Amino acid sequence: MTARAPVTVRTFTQRLSATPRGARLARHLALDQLRAWGLPYDTPVAEAVAVIVAELAANAVTHGRVPGRDFELRLSLVTGSVRIEVTDTRAEPLPAVRPSEPLGDGGRGLLLVEALADRWEVLDREPPPGKTVRAEVDVVGWLGLVGVGCRSAQRPCT
Repeated sequence: MTARAPVTVRTFTQRLSATPRGARLARHLALDQLRAWGLPYDTPVAEAVAVIVAELAANAVTHGRVPGRDFELRLSLVTGSVRIEVTDTRAEPLPAVRPSEPLGDGGRGLLLVEALADRWEVLDREPPPGKTVRAEVDVVGWLGLVGVGCRSAQRPCT
């Protein structure tokens, strides 16, 4: 039998204020975490994740905001992909994905998520109220990332 490398799931979770500043910070934190996992900024995966996080965080701030409540960003390096989850506390479902007006100044966020993610879905938040939008971007050669960023005592494996 051939020894197989253990499957390791790395996660990053951060609660952020439901403000435009919190949405911008979500994107920056996501890119920093991907870099720590061995996915440089200029890779197609990092670029797709950055756009998806930006769109989902903007939606959480714009449409999912409940005064006094934060939203949550969670990234996971799972078997074969990067999973992005953005959770807000508004219980209303997301609008249907549909083409926006050609000259409109909004309405393209979920179209971008649909185009860039390999899979995505909307889940009820646990515990209620709220929802989580989960998207995954496949990573070619993800096994090479296992163990990256966990070699020093200052950066524990998560």
